[in-house]
Amino acid sequence: MNQPKYHAEKIRNIAIVAHIDHGKTTMLDSMLAQSNIFRDNEAVPERAMDSYELEKERGITIYAKHTSIYYNDYKINIIDTPGHADFSGEVERILGMVNSVVLLIDAQEGPMPQTRFVLSQALKMGLNPIVVLNKIDRPHANPEEALNKTFDLFVELGATDEQLDFTHCYASGLSGFAKKEIDDDSKDMKPLFDLIVEASPAPPGNPDLPFLMQCSTISYDDYLGRQATGRILEGKITKGDMFNVINSDGKTTQHKAVKLEGYLGLKKIEVEDSYAGDIVSISGAPEVMIGDTLCNSEIKEQLPPIDLSEPTLSIEMMVNSGPFVGKDGKHVTMNKIKDRLQKEKRANISLNINEVEGRDDAIQISGRGELHLAVLIEAMRREGFEFTISKPHVVFKQIDGVKSEPIERVHLEVPEEFSGTIIEELSRRKGEMQNLTTNEHGVTTLSFLMPTRGLIGYRNEFLTITRGKGILTSIFDSFAPHKGPIPGRKKGALISICSGKATGYAAFTLQERGSLFVKPTEEVYEGMIIGENNRENDLVVNVTREKQLTNVRSSGTDEAIVLTPPIPLKLENAIDFIQDDELVEITPNFIRIRKRLLKENERKRAK
Repeated sequence: MNQPKYHAEKIRNIAIVAHIDHGKTTMLDSMLAQSNIFRDNEAVPERAMDSYELEKERGITIYAKHTSIYYNDYKINIIDTPGHADFSGEVERILGMVNSVVLLIDAQEGPMPQTRFVLSQALKMGLNPIVVLNKIDRPHANPEEALNKTFDLFVELGATDEQLDFTHCYASGLSGFAKKEIDDDSKDMKPLFDLIVEASPAPPGNPDLPFLMQCSTISYDDYLGRQATGRILEGKITKGDMFNVINSDGKTTQHKAVKLEGYLGLKKIEVEDSYAGDIVSISGAPEVMIGDTLCNSEIKEQLPPIDLSEPTLSIEMMVNSGPFVGKDGKHVTMNKIKDRLQKEKRANISLNINEVEGRDDAIQISGRGELHLAVLIEAMRREGFEFTISKPHVVFKQIDGVKSEPIERVHLEVPEEFSGTIIEELSRRKGEMQNLTTNEHGVTTLSFLMPTRGLIGYRNEFLTITRGKGILTSIFDSFAPHKGPIPGRKKGALISICSGKATGYAAFTLQERGSLFVKPTEEVYEGMIIGENNRENDLVVNVTREKQLTNVRSSGTDEAIVLTPPIPLKLENAIDFIQDDELVEITPNFIRIRKRLLKENERKRAK
């Protein structure tokens, strides 16, 4: 399919940004559905832009994705961005591709922690956001209050007078309408399309100058290899043209544009040429990296690198040295693990991967948070990898000679009766309360500044305390002087004393001691943690013990046992649970927790 040619004045490049679960992907569904780019009989999936398997399962956007729609005689390039703070690196690197952002605000919740982050990034880059108050058809929605809070946030973040004079509209992504004024009819998304065309500036760039582009995202094609995507800053490129790639070290290599592709709806479409202002994917440079400069041979200087915030959390990934090594996974050696991590690093530039000094069986991975690291780990186990990981540790920095640690801005919404317990626990974890309000519906909103260390292992406890009714979100705020020791897990572990299969009889006798992670017939081994003790100390137990059979029958001997269902070990739960002397063992089909082996403990102490 050939794409019509659009010059810069008829192109609009926008990114949709918002706090997690404020409706970006659903809003984009409605925009795509009403842009007449699908056939009448074409099946369009819900949350169409969340194409990655883990995105569909978790209901969140992990990777930034591109699409384009045609409206009247304009082409609107849209980038859907993640809302979760752990994937903020995706937001940071794509803002250079766009000329405006559509900032979605939930009309009931108003601005949230991630709203602050994405808005501050957009304002720093000089972009003028278009504010969309979404979900106005929900009960308890208060769009006017949300709009006032948004204006206050603009002021707080130092917006210019021009940025403070932002345009806005009201919408419901789920119902598929937008309107300029709150009392207008709820028809379709046309008012939002009109607002984007009017309020978003056309991209700058002269098609007659030499070709210049910066690679902002990378995709991969099985036949063409790596593809560099970005906005053409100057000039034009035609299929078959020769171009240079200048990498971060200043090294220049020459390549041929094998294929050019644009976007239309959910598809990539091949184009013959592309001009300044448009967003295009270029195939032909197999080693291109995010941030590299793609240019005509006349240009010798590289563009400034894409700056990203530093990682705040790190884990050690090690080869599996447990008794069940190799029983489940295909890839168990450190060479295989390192190759896979290097491949990930090429596209996921907010991830840091470093060798561990003096060790050849471990590698250190640093990222933005537990979810950022968990998504990589989950992807690897599904590819057949088997490994162990350590407890996450925060990344410390020396600032003016003072040991400093990352501080997070934490936002919580809980039923009022749980607020006292939450405040007490977060204060114990060195949190400093910034704000507390309770609305007429009995929901208390809390804001804390607290060390990232204090949040590790707390989310599961929070859900238990609030009986699943609480909301906890956090975003990196700053580095601050070290806050001192923070209490760890309150309860000890139940540790298996021998290998074999867990039995119902043993599980029944142990369940009064604590909560079990394993079910009857499940294989266990010596040193494996099979549950959580009700007390503070670790307890060594035998979960494989069988009932002794005799030839004497007596009343009550064969009573049916009733087992409490075991707690399923999910990846994030396991990472939250472990202490420094414990490891999470990850295979394609199993997640186990175990104590470090003796030699591992000795090495850890020596370190």
